[in-house]
Amino acid sequence: MKTAIIFKKSDIPGLFADKSLKRLEALGELAIHDSDDLSDEAVKKTIAGADVAITSWGNTTLNEDILSVCPNLKFVMHAGGTVKPIVSDAMWQRGIRVAASTKPLGIGVAECALGFAISASKNFYNVNEDIHNGGWNERRSSCMELYDITVGVISAGFVGRHFIKLMNNFDVEILVYDPYLTDEKAAAIGAKKAELKELLERSDIVSIHAPSIPATNNMFNAETLKWMKKDAVLINTARGSIIDEQALYEHMAAGNLKYACLDVFNPEPPLADNPLRTLKNVILTPHLAGLATNGLRRIGAHSVEEIERFLNGEPLHCEVREEMLATMA
Repeated sequence: MKTAIIFKKSDIPGLFADKSLKRLEALGELAIHDSDDLSDEAVKKTIAGADVAITSWGNTTLNEDILSVCPNLKFVMHAGGTVKPIVSDAMWQRGIRVAASTKPLGIGVAECALGFAISASKNFYNVNEDIHNGGWNERRSSCMELYDITVGVISAGFVGRHFIKLMNNFDVEILVYDPYLTDEKAAAIGAKKAELKELLERSDIVSIHAPSIPATNNMFNAETLKWMKKDAVLINTARGSIIDEQALYEHMAAGNLKYACLDVFNPEPPLADNPLRTLKNVILTPHLAGLATNGLRRIGAHSVEEIERFLNGEPLHCEVREEMLATMA
């Protein structure tokens, strides 16, 4: 069996620890792309004759031309986020199975959202500024514990479910809005299904984990933001297109919401004159909620595990099927 790593050579050390590469070598022949050139011709040289291919950020579509040199390709493991840039009709027609690194990436995103939830509830951002300006403990009454409050989760995909799992360590009520989730499945993951308006009206913290699809475009707008409690916290570690940024600016500039914590923007990076940059109650980070530095190697470990599951005929943890693409990021 031949496994081909066909993404940029310079990205391999950051994603695959030596121990992960050794596990791949133990499965059979391992071909590693020898440059950062991801043109079709360069990729064809590495993927030729492969049974399994590993892609990542930077790869483009595995089209008919590329697939022509690997007629026995059976499985593509995407060591990255969305698979949409790499999949093609030709892949589905050939019955090639696909998996992504959604689960390991979701761990980092959910943990970042938890960090926002704790720091914003405790009011770290304002009290830090107070102390730098000579104050001390004037805002203690504005601090809130993750206890006996309601946390709203938008979407129960891999990330949303992991965030719910983390929140179940606290004594809070968890509401989830997800049109594709049943009441029974919501209860099974430790949450209660709710409609969007109810969730926003009741929640003290709202964390967005939805994909960027037409149905979620500007889901948070001038109307829906008004449904939220005035002292609630809004967290977005999903996609910038889900929030109407002008509407959010106007809402926050008027003193509504305790904080809006944003790791994603539309576009990215945010424009230099984006008015959200001027508000102290809007906390901004540069799309770092996914795995970073050492955490990226979770992707490599997960990729090897998925390939082993595929070869052993076991269920894949993060398989992507063609019909799923319409509701995925």
